[in-house]
Amino acid sequence: MALFLSLWIKLFFVLTPFFALTMFLSLTEEYDEPRRRKLALTATVAVAAICLILFFAGRQIFSLFGITLDAFRIGAGVLLLLSGIGLVQGKTPASKTTPDGDVTVVPLAIPIIVGPATTGTLLVLGAELTALPEKVMGVLALLASVACIGAVLLAGSLIQRGLGIRGIAILSKLTGLVLSALAAQMIMTGVQGFLGIGN
Repeated sequence: MALFLSLWIKLFFVLTPFFALTMFLSLTEEYDEPRRRKLALTATVAVAAICLILFFAGRQIFSLFGITLDAFRIGAGVLLLLSGIGLVQGKTPASKTTPDGDVTVVPLAIPIIVGPATTGTLLVLGAELTALPEKVMGVLALLASVACIGAVLLAGSLIQRGLGIRGIAILSKLTGLVLSALAAQMIMTGVQGFLGIGN
């Protein structure tokens, strides 16, 4: 249970819920409420599918390219750190719709919710959890985190009315601080493993 809670909280912040909400509200500002809810549900399903693929593909990708887990920890940690710094500074990537106006998968699911830093984190996490019980807990925590993201998107209009854009931006900055701390821990673990410290 402790593993589930730890993974759930970590993954929830890695998926940057309040940044995702800010972008979601921006991309759907001209949508009516039923269409916005439909898009939120579809995006949640897409994010869940993408995250599960990344979670189970980590070890195979590392083997294919001859990358060690510790080296990828460092690389993913740096990306996560940059992502956290970007959130703290309030930087957001340009959001462009696809030619047919569908923003569900691109850019909402990828790269807004599942960006490079999230991708690296999921690959590392999937490779770290080798035992079957750990894998099961990892999948459950991942799905619970994605469900929470979906709930945030579904309640987007309500949250916007309650907190306002400035309140959401503040929460996004706080998320950036948490991501920076997670990134520092990931980099430190990777460096220790790479140097054989603490083994």
